[in-house]
Amino acid sequence: MAQPLRFRRAPGRWDRNRVRSRIERPLDENLGATASDPWYKPPDRYEARRFDMGDGSWALFCWTDDDPDPPAGATGGPVGYWLGNTETPSDLWRTEKYGFDEVPYPVSRWAQRELLAGLHDDEPWLADYPHVSWFFLPVFCSKDGAETTRAFFRDHAVGFPDATREEGTGYVERLLRPGILDDYRETMAGKLGTSTSMDLVRMSATVAEFTAAKLLSDAGYGITPEIEVTTGHSLDFRATDPDTGTASLVEVTRPQPVATRSASGPVAAVRDTVETKTSGQLEAHGGGATLFVDCSSFPDDDWAAVRDARPDVRHRPAVVLRARPDGRTEAYRKGSIPLDLSAAVEWVD
Repeated sequence: MAQPLRFRRAPGRWDRNRVRSRIERPLDENLGATASDPWYKPPDRYEARRFDMGDGSWALFCWTDDDPDPPAGATGGPVGYWLGNTETPSDLWRTEKYGFDEVPYPVSRWAQRELLAGLHDDEPWLADYPHVSWFFLPVFCSKDGAETTRAFFRDHAVGFPDATREEGTGYVERLLRPGILDDYRETMAGKLGTSTSMDLVRMSATVAEFTAAKLLSDAGYGITPEIEVTTGHSLDFRATDPDTGTASLVEVTRPQPVATRSASGPVAAVRDTVETKTSGQLEAHGGGATLFVDCSSFPDDDWAAVRDARPDVRHRPAVVLRARPDGRTEAYRKGSIPLDLSAAVEWVD
């Protein structure tokens, strides 16, 4: 799978002649590039150009004679920063890549203003969701994932059944607003995917991780995603009690509704999904993690069947839950849960 949008850092002295010959001309010859001034003023002491290609792709390039705040491990001096979802000119092929939080802040802020303006030109409705727009910008504007990730929000209500795009996107907007995942933006946004093919199962599973982060945060826990364990696997979260420092590991899985799988009913779908998870990653880990089984993809009738039966699952402790776009979350538990989630869920057991 391709990666979220990242900067390329090109050390060396750049000027308009070199930019024209080594960047603009190759792009124009291959893709029909139009070079122009950027929409927004570049950072102080930087010059910048914008390139719009005939196929709809784009790129930004800014340069300076002195980089006063280089990324960690890089030296200062003259440098250029490239960002684009188009082909990369050969002069930039062997340059280092950096995330939005790794390059100098003024460069990142300028580039993101350009990207947000373009995103809202293409998808005007997303302007009403500034946190969603900003957080997922590295995939909304990526080379391979722009169409699929935007469509996931626009056309599929981020995986919620019987919901509008406003309800689904509004749920994620409210979830992101407190900033609980801002420090992990590249990791978490990248989980949504930058693939040209629409994978609703994987994308919905990613939203389950965001829901888990919300529940843990609403319950008062500090969260850290992607925790490496001794087996070489990574579990989804470490939840830390700020008062005691006690930490618990959390893994998340999301069963798909019966209509999209071979299970004979919603209860079987829950059991089958958990069995797959426990016979692989959690079995290798050897226990000690709380499993969140997120049934938010289930329509009302399917969830009602699971809620009424409260089936056992092949892992303890486990929390079986279903979130709705209005923020309400119902859940039941199996085993002794080391986390107090009472402030975040409505227990049905």
